Amino acid sequence: MNQQALKETNFNFPGQDKFYRGKVRDVYTFGDKLVMVASDRISAFDVVLPKPIPFKGQVLNTIAAKFLEATSDIVPNWVINVPDPNVTIGKACDAYPVEMVIRGYLAGHAWRTYKSGKRELCGVTLPEGLKENDKLPEPIITPTTKAHEGHDEDISREEILAQGLVSEDEYLQLEDYTRKLFQRGTEMAKEQGLILVDTKYEFGKFEDKIYLIDEIHTPDSSRYFYSDGYEERQNAGEPQKQLSKEFVRQWLLENDFAGKDGQTVPEMTPEKINEISDRYIELYEKVTGLPFEKADNDNMVARIEENIKNALSL
Repeated sequence: MNQQALKETNFNFPGQDKFYRGKVRDVYTFGDKLVMVASDRISAFDVVLPKPIPFKGQVLNTIAAKFLEATSDIVPNWVINVPDPNVTIGKACDAYPVEMVIRGYLAGHAWRTYKSGKRELCGVTLPEGLKENDKLPEPIITPTTKAHEGHDEDISREEILAQGLVSEDEYLQLEDYTRKLFQRGTEMAKEQGLILVDTKYEFGKFEDKIYLIDEIHTPDSSRYFYSDGYEERQNAGEPQKQLSKEFVRQWLLENDFAGKDGQTVPEMTPEKINEISDRYIELYEKVTGLPFEKADNDNMVARIEENIKNALSL
């Protein structure tokens, strides 16, 4: 497979007033509208890896579009339209400075904190006697601050309110939305034989109204377990079968890379790139229950530019 992949875009549209390149997305601003291009860049340990992964951007953009549409009855979202498999156009919301992380199981960062002996995470007390990947008595919200550079930091509800990051009324509304979104995501995952383990949501304001922004329930923002065999694996003390980009992190760790100074990203051979691409496509099909239809990526940049222009009638 010799597929083109989208490493970056460098468009200059009429009326464009801002451009921002994130780890994965290129964002163009037109007044009160955002054009978000999901590139095929891949990041791990807060480092953008040197080579892009074919179809990764399409996978993330189309999963997010599906779940945003499926939750629009719970909370309005930023999306206006999706004119291209790699592009979402939406309202330019003023983002809250916190990300709402919600966890139904003791995994990942929460497990590492628990394993170190701590029993409190973001102001939430955790019970004694839990094992890695155990289901929590009820889902817990463990917010983080949004960092433009480096790592996001854990923060408690009390600290958010004390620092005036979000007003109390609005923060309680964000918590309510977060729990309802997680419940819907859990139900949709169950239909696909999956468990939604943990995820994060971002919110913003537009014309004084709260909107759900960014992507939701994607393998980059969420962790899924396979429900079949979950109990047996827990009882036997075995690792859970995961559906997330954890497999990329594991490959990097096995090759002595964890994003620290002086470490080198292992060689991304064509075989490794194809393997990661195939895994992302598998993730799409498992999470959505739909077959993945590869977009024509022979002239991706021209296709994306044309679709954005048409959508904005430039």
